[in-house]
This record gives sequence, structure tokens and C-alpha cells, in this order.
Amino acid sequence: MSRLTSSAGGLLAIVGLLVGTSAHADKRTQLSQHDLSIPGWEEVQMRVDLDPGHIAPNHRHPGEEIIYVVEGTMEYDLEGQPPLTLKAGGVLVVPKGVVHSAKNVGTTNAAEIGTYIVPKGQPLLEWVK
Repeated sequence: MSRLTSSAGGLLAIVGLLVGTSAHADKRTQLSQHDLSIPGWEEVQMRVDLDPGHIAPNHRHPGEEIIYVVEGTMEYDLEGQPPLTLKAGGVLVVPKGVVHSAKNVGTTNAAEIGTYIVPKGQPLLEWVK
């Protein structure tokens, strides 16, 4: 189980781990990272692009993730729930600590904007096998 911090270096390491430890690759682009008015919390926003058939494997976050699908068709598998397929314009909230994965089930690129509301200084992501 790898744990990564939410620092800029840690976010870059996420990309490396996804590409380096999985048969599936994705492209992550950090859009923003800012402290919130809630002491000890920050937002991190990323665009995640997946080629057809590629997966962002099982993981969880120490806070909430708000997902907005901007293109393509994505299937989300959240622990304890049936799979959910979303097309561009679809929105999903992943609660704190819930194990989940995402897969591009379409025939073209799929992309989402992930906004993470997380405790500052804690790992942004934890891989789950």
C-alpha cells in the first residue's frame, strides 16, 4: 500500500505510480491546490484523462472527492455500491475513505475533473489491493 502526500511532488508521484505500477495508464494534470477557510483543510483539483479500456485502480482518499465527467464515458466502482456509468456532464461524490476505481468504458478518451477536499499534510491517496 503506497501513501503519497498532497504536496506538488506527491501529486507528481501519483502520476508516476499509476503509470509505473499498473498495466493501465492515465494522464493527470493538477489544476489547483489551495488552503480552505476551514483550518487544516485544502482543495486539490485535477483533470484525469483515461484512454479507452484503461483503469484508475482501487484507491481511497482521506477526504471527499467530487467528480465531474467532462468527456467520454466512465464507469465508477465504489465499495458497497453497484457500478455507476457516467457520461460527460455526470457528477459523483465519493465519500471519505471509500475504496473506488474508475474505468473508461467508451471508445474515445474519457476525462474527469476531480476536486479533493482533504486534510492538509495528509496523504492525498492510498492504493488498495
